[in-house]
Amino acid sequence: MSMPSIRTTLRTAALCGAALALATGCNKKADNTLNFTSAINTYYSAHPACLWSDPIKFPVQADTSDNSKTSGYDALVDQGLLVRTTAEKKKFILGSKQVNNYDLSDKGRAAWTADTTQPGYGNFCYGHRKVSTIDSSTPTTDDVGATTQIAYHYTLADAPSWATAAETQTAYPQLQSDLAAPQNSQATLTNTSNGWQVSSAKSLTNTSTNAGKIVE
Repeated sequence: MSMPSIRTTLRTAALCGAALALATGCNKKADNTLNFTSAINTYYSAHPACLWSDPIKFPVQADTSDNSKTSGYDALVDQGLLVRTTAEKKKFILGSKQVNNYDLSDKGRAAWTADTTQPGYGNFCYGHRKVSTIDSSTPTTDDVGATTQIAYHYTLADAPSWATAAETQTAYPQLQSDLAAPQNSQATLTNTSNGWQVSSAKSLTNTSTNAGKIVE
């Protein structure tokens, strides 16, 4: 075979190989790590990690003698997300007690994630899961309807400055553990006509009265 023919053959083979690799990479239904990672990241782009396990509505009122209630709100006041005013709340027969009123500041409203299902309710969210490694997956196929169980590690991406502040992490211990290092979790993925999607996922565990978890 002449040199020009050899070069042509090699060039054709290279182009075919690249096309095959591209086609494989673009096949969203293929059972591979790339698609599993994409499915989990896509799911959590719409399911951020937030301070409270359930959305709340501001303004709120807390007894100044109850540090378990005020400490978390006060940390958010320090970060400029809430404004605090004091008041005296009258109690039937027993007199009155001092309370703090907390409401969203302008900065807080900008950082607030509204709950679309409950007008007026929302949460302060501090990041989205981003898969760092796929550790294991149960056997599956690229057929529509196929499922697989995924074990993976992730980090929380795009944490705002208020979430990394020492005062906030002290008041909300879950913040520190969530942002400190890669976490492990699990998810069930189902293959659809549009590719792999998360069908069920394990949320962050709420380990403190001031801690939050994923709002699902």
